[in-house]
Amino acid sequence: MAAKYIFVTGGVTSSLGKGIISASLAKLLQARGYSVTIQKFDPYINIDPGTLNPYEHGECYVTEDGAETDLDLGHYERFLNVPTSQSNNVTTGRIYNHVITQEREGAYLGKTVQVVPHITDEIKRRMLLLGQTGEYDIVITEIGGCVGDIESLPFIEAVRQLRWELSAHELLVIHLTLVPYLKAAGELKTKPTQHSVRALSEAGVQPDILVCRSEYPIPLEMRKKIALFCNVKVNSVIESLDAETIYDVPLLMRKEKLDERVISKLKLTHKADPNLETWKEFLGRLKNPTAEVNIALVGKYVELPDAYKSIIESFVHAGATNECKVNIKWFQSENITTENVAALLGGMDGILVAPGFGERGFKGKLESIRFVRENRIPFFGICLGMQCAAVEFARNVLGLQDAASTEMDPDTPHPIIDMMAAQKEITQKGGTMRLGAYTCELKKGSRASSIYGKHKISERHRHRYEFNNRYLADFEQAGMLATGINPETGLVEVIELHNHPWFVAAQYHPELKSTVLNPHPLFVKFVKAAMNYAKSK
Repeated sequence: MAAKYIFVTGGVTSSLGKGIISASLAKLLQARGYSVTIQKFDPYINIDPGTLNPYEHGECYVTEDGAETDLDLGHYERFLNVPTSQSNNVTTGRIYNHVITQEREGAYLGKTVQVVPHITDEIKRRMLLLGQTGEYDIVITEIGGCVGDIESLPFIEAVRQLRWELSAHELLVIHLTLVPYLKAAGELKTKPTQHSVRALSEAGVQPDILVCRSEYPIPLEMRKKIALFCNVKVNSVIESLDAETIYDVPLLMRKEKLDERVISKLKLTHKADPNLETWKEFLGRLKNPTAEVNIALVGKYVELPDAYKSIIESFVHAGATNECKVNIKWFQSENITTENVAALLGGMDGILVAPGFGERGFKGKLESIRFVRENRIPFFGICLGMQCAAVEFARNVLGLQDAASTEMDPDTPHPIIDMMAAQKEITQKGGTMRLGAYTCELKKGSRASSIYGKHKISERHRHRYEFNNRYLADFEQAGMLATGINPETGLVEVIELHNHPWFVAAQYHPELKSTVLNPHPLFVKFVKAAMNYAKSK
């Protein structure tokens, strides 16, 4: 059958959870046997989130093919257990960049290039692209931002045109709104939803289904009122209450029959009811832990947890696998010193030093690693966390006092971490790091190979700096072993400390591949090590 298209828009306010609703609907349809993919269209002018500060936009998620994308793609992968790609995230910047490049090459034969039709045509082309591959029955497209934003107008106009071009049962619009509770009045209010739908309708798009976020249940009479004033059927007003965990949302949407409304409106060939047994088993383990651990996350963006979204979710997956509640304790690395490190981290059952860029908080990360290394507390380092582990070891075990990364100290006499040769000539920042999936070979008999249960793995990267192999022999002689190596470049990918209960660090980002159905083994075993340490205390 030809692919069907679902568009998810949002109104009233941002951060209502369009990504989670999109991923939950996709999960329900996938569980029925349909082939589904999700894409995110973002209205900002950046080409991609790769150059955005995490405080601005949260985590930059990296796909297998090396695209730097919106963090919602992480939700898509974690829910569907299917990789996304460059095609699944499109920004206004990318659209305009393509159209302007085409114009410079003479593709428009002297015509005046305009938002309509040239920009909207390119948006539509990309909206339909994944559906034309023949791989998918359904393509869900999340439109970033809020209806009424200037930035979103070309995307909404493209959806309006597609509704006109495609048949009635090929395209569906779901609009996510807020039904707020006014404490002073003691009641829910529907007016924001009415205004939001009116704004969408004025742009030429009438939603088919409304998903209403609320802190309190929406009574039937209020649903009828929303349906009447927003011109939808009452059974197409879907309640979305605040959930204990995002992984509850597919079951809540199933209870509200969102998937059934979609199947009916798109006239999809009816398949079996969704098989969510594995999902329910995961939730059962997640909500009924038999153990509890406190894990410190030491980073520089801890004021905004979304900067480490994939790490947080990887701990959720690993905790459920171990039937263990993982309490993440946030530590700003800038605030950690030699004097206070024991007081801050002494009560932790495991410590993760997070990825990041730049010098801020670097010393605090080194102090944290020294403390866990000397006190034999389970340690896990990711990307910069691995590089910090190498620098700390060089300074405090090998005695190389001025050892550093050239990212932090370009003139260091001991560049333990140095810029990759291929990166030295690069001047443009966006999309130029070592990005995407690369092969890594794990040494036989190493902790890493026993964790993975195999010797050849593929993991995703996002970095410019690497371990300097000039120092490798000295490190291994002193007990810090390089147990994961890229076979083509000799790049050190994994290091682990000999004679330590659990000290593993990776240059790549394992958190980007952890899903509900396939929790990442490094996180699973790290949580297990923290559980063992907690017992031993």
